[in-house]
Amino acid sequence: MENQQAALLKTWVQVPNRSDFTIYNLPFGIFRNKRHSPRIGIAIGDKIVDLSALQEAGFFHDIKLADDIFLQASLNPLIALGKATVKKVRDRVQQLLKEDNSDLKDHQSRGKIMVGLKEAEMMMPVNIGDFTAFLKTSEFLLPGSESGAAAGQSHPLGYQGKVSTIVPSGVPVYRPKGQLNNRESGAQEVGASRELDFELKVAFIVGKSTKMGESVSIADGEEYIFGLVLFNDWTARDIVAGGEGFYSPFSDKNFASSLSPWVLTLDALNKFRVAGPPHGDELPPYLQSKGENGFDIKMEAYIKPDKGKETMVCQTNFRNSCWNAPQLLAQQTFNGSNIKIGDLIAFGVVSNPSEDHFSSMVELKERSILLENGTTREFIQDGDTVIFKGYCEKEGIRIGFGEVSTQVLSFK
Repeated sequence: MENQQAALLKTWVQVPNRSDFTIYNLPFGIFRNKRHSPRIGIAIGDKIVDLSALQEAGFFHDIKLADDIFLQASLNPLIALGKATVKKVRDRVQQLLKEDNSDLKDHQSRGKIMVGLKEAEMMMPVNIGDFTAFLKTSEFLLPGSESGAAAGQSHPLGYQGKVSTIVPSGVPVYRPKGQLNNRESGAQEVGASRELDFELKVAFIVGKSTKMGESVSIADGEEYIFGLVLFNDWTARDIVAGGEGFYSPFSDKNFASSLSPWVLTLDALNKFRVAGPPHGDELPPYLQSKGENGFDIKMEAYIKPDKGKETMVCQTNFRNSCWNAPQLLAQQTFNGSNIKIGDLIAFGVVSNPSEDHFSSMVELKERSILLENGTTREFIQDGDTVIFKGYCEKEGIRIGFGEVSTQVLSFK
């Protein structure tokens, strides 16, 4: 064990205990502060490496990059350079942050390059063109929703979502209103949702475009995936979403979605790969997948009441997903639908009741959700902040997404 620990990468940066942003992670994001306009950074501990300042200091002189490539309000232009170039940038930063490398540690511009994370405002990481949400990517079916999805297990079921209401962590959302199902009387009413719920999910960002008429194969799928984010697919359980016998997401979901500001690359996630559950021979050839295309990501959801402490209300693991990212991408493009850099594709819930893995409050409705302040919840109340956390941990190595934190405001 001592030899194994000695082999772990170490950094000269002070990284807090159990930080998501270790030297093994180095996720990409967009930030700004009082001194800086929006720009691209990489997280390490409680610091952000300002890549534009790093470039200005000459640390990328041998990598072909435009002078303003890191002075962008989204990751899209950097992603467009291709995975090989992005990997060179990330690898260079990792080398500079190693404990035995003093090039950046002792550089005169270090104070300009290393920005305090607490001083920064994190922004939307990508300019999202299209958004696809898949309804169900685990064997578990949410109570009272996604009815009929089980019949579609020969392929993933999804729908096109609303892009303009996707917000990054820290941006509050409003309680939606609409036509409601009164579960006690069976009558329909109009008003503010009383059953506002979260859905603890993962999404991925498309890293390579296709043309209309082209399809992406399972084998090539990861070449089209830049990285993963945590995703809160807010849902109003009582807003009428479709007719009897089917589920058609619309007003119950399109009012808001929240995502994490830091994007974890597949390079960072490689150590945490797992094989997904077997499908047997029931899948069509274009969806048949082999190997370790899933990831062991621990996911947690917390509720923090206004002026109160946070309480974990459920947890799950992304390894429960019965579909992997290349399969979702293959399904998205099989009919010739094109994808573009920055498109967002979200997995469905990945719950597993046999392991007490749940992804939303509706799954816990038979349980008493007691918060730290002594109050209880069946659904989200005004003033509550919902916090998602996600991380991987193995053999002394930890990486994570940070948080998706969103407060709910009363409807306008």
